[in-house]
Amino acid sequence: MKIAYFDTIAGISGDMTLGAFVSAGLPIDELSNELKKLNLPGYEIEAKHITRSGIVATKVDVIISEQPKYHRHLKDINALIDASDLSPSVKERAKKIFYEVAVAEAKVHNSTLEKIHFHEVGAIDSLVDIVGTAICLEKMNIEQVYSSPVRVGSGGFIQTQHGTMPIPTPATMEILKGYPTVLTDIPYELTTPTGAAIIKALSGGTIALERLIIQSIGYGAGTKEIPNAPNLLRVMIGELEARYAADEVVSVETNIDDMNPEIHPYVIEKLLAAGAHDAYLIPVIMKKGRPGILLSTLTERRKLDAILSVLFRETSTLGVRIQTIERKKIARAQKQVQTSFGTVTVKAVINDGKEKLIPEFEECKRIAAEKNLPLLDVYKILESELR
Repeated sequence: MKIAYFDTIAGISGDMTLGAFVSAGLPIDELSNELKKLNLPGYEIEAKHITRSGIVATKVDVIISEQPKYHRHLKDINALIDASDLSPSVKERAKKIFYEVAVAEAKVHNSTLEKIHFHEVGAIDSLVDIVGTAICLEKMNIEQVYSSPVRVGSGGFIQTQHGTMPIPTPATMEILKGYPTVLTDIPYELTTPTGAAIIKALSGGTIALERLIIQSIGYGAGTKEIPNAPNLLRVMIGELEARYAADEVVSVETNIDDMNPEIHPYVIEKLLAAGAHDAYLIPVIMKKGRPGILLSTLTERRKLDAILSVLFRETSTLGVRIQTIERKKIARAQKQVQTSFGTVTVKAVINDGKEKLIPEFEECKRIAAEKNLPLLDVYKILESELR
């Protein structure tokens, strides 16, 4: 499966994404010709080489000659895309990206999808960035997108159509909810709402430990020089060799036969709160035929001390067994989807390039309480809609 892996060295924006794909081998003329199918007047695009921290990257600029004097709503943008001569896959990906931005803007400004208008994102340059990204993916035969955890700046401010906003902007953080994110101390807008939406709409998640047979690498340059980091987005394109993600976890086990069983659920809760991936109980027959409990915990090595503290403080054990084990897992991420119950957070599982959406228990529990429905009915309805 051919993938594009976005390494957000200094965040991600629309122009950085286009620059990275051009740097990776897509001719700028081919991108420009495809964008003409959008039938959007008043601009042209150009690409140039630029150096960031000694690394040669591509900077793609959208040169505006005719900025529209009105704001576009989501329905206007979708109508523009649908009326174009672009391919169905380009249209679908572009509309997915705009939808993520619209949902976030509506939430931040206490509005609705029908009423929200896009300001900067509805402008020509952002239309070019988003539709251009969808074109790049199709032209380079990308089947799936993955990324590193998205790096965002913090501690600064930026001027927008809505006034002075903190960095990262509320829209960017709303879009990235549920997606792995790194909050840096760099006081610049590393990741824009457009860049965040590209990741959220298209990415299957993070795959830091997968084996990627790299075919091409591209660097897209940001506009400013920033301290302590090259202002670059790196895209790596290639074949994904490994089918599953892999990591190492620590297994901590102990046998208990002299403790009030009413305490066991409490211990499990404390272990999970201390950072355990999992904690469970297995009935066992111990020495001298005594019934007992095997208490097992899986955790990261950096959280081992916290797990041991819980076990020695809350149980009667005098010792534990510790083993390092390899774990294989399917890529997963959280996504927000529209359902008959409104916006619902679900688990997105990626296997063999195919995405499966699974209801989350806490969301089903919330809906069941709000709607006064049986929990099982909520599960069945969501499972049916997600299929």
